[in-house]
Amino acid sequence: MPYGMYISADGAQAQSMRLEVLANNLANVDTVGFKRELAICQARYAEAIGQGLQAPGSGAVEDVGGGIIVRQTKTDYSAGPLKRTESPSDLAIDGDGFFLVRKGDEAFLTRAGNFRTTPRGELVSQQGYAVLSDSGAPIVANPENGSWSVDTFGTLRQQNGAPQNLAMVKPASYDDLVKVGENLFRPLGATEPVPAAQRRMAPGYVELSVVRPTTEMTELIEASRLFEANVSMMKAQDQMLSGLVNRMLRV
Repeated sequence: MPYGMYISADGAQAQSMRLEVLANNLANVDTVGFKRELAICQARYAEAIGQGLQAPGSGAVEDVGGGIIVRQTKTDYSAGPLKRTESPSDLAIDGDGFFLVRKGDEAFLTRAGNFRTTPRGELVSQQGYAVLSDSGAPIVANPENGSWSVDTFGTLRQQNGAPQNLAMVKPASYDDLVKVGENLFRPLGATEPVPAAQRRMAPGYVELSVVRPTTEMTELIEASRLFEANVSMMKAQDQMLSGLVNRMLRV
């Protein structure tokens, strides 16, 4: 099989993976607190160079390009714009940090602050996961204690109840976070609380998705055209190979 067909196949596969990432970003353009993914493409050496049989820059026959591959996908953790909702259970972190929610027996991080309250006053995520305090206990706004509100430091206060600080934590490195779906992140390492002087909460706001539809759509069109170009190159090389075989058989 011609070497160029392998390169074209790698290019088509890379653009296909890129299309999947971009399509998922666009599907979550209205998801509160969503962090978009970036497909990181990288040029690769020819197979002979990759196996150590040839040195790059030698000028030999094997010293040719090796196409591209998607090396990894990275999450863009930049903060999204804030939208005012005036709902007391909607909260947005203005700066670094994540909320803590409990799913089963495990605590996860999230930036989605479109919370709601249960009839018992528990503050939970849209999926029903308990929002945790800085002590690791669920946040509860007891209806019997009167009205409640959250201040700009992330403290829930009630007329007849003790104040409760919402947990605001950050990982040692964003590389320690793994997406697990439902807008949640699993920390692979230890997390630390956001210092008191840096705790900034926006009550009555939610953080919107960081996905910019025009940018994602432009990249989606680009990836689609590159995918089609690689497929066309594969077809052209297949036709050339078929023509060559037919001529040799006639001889």
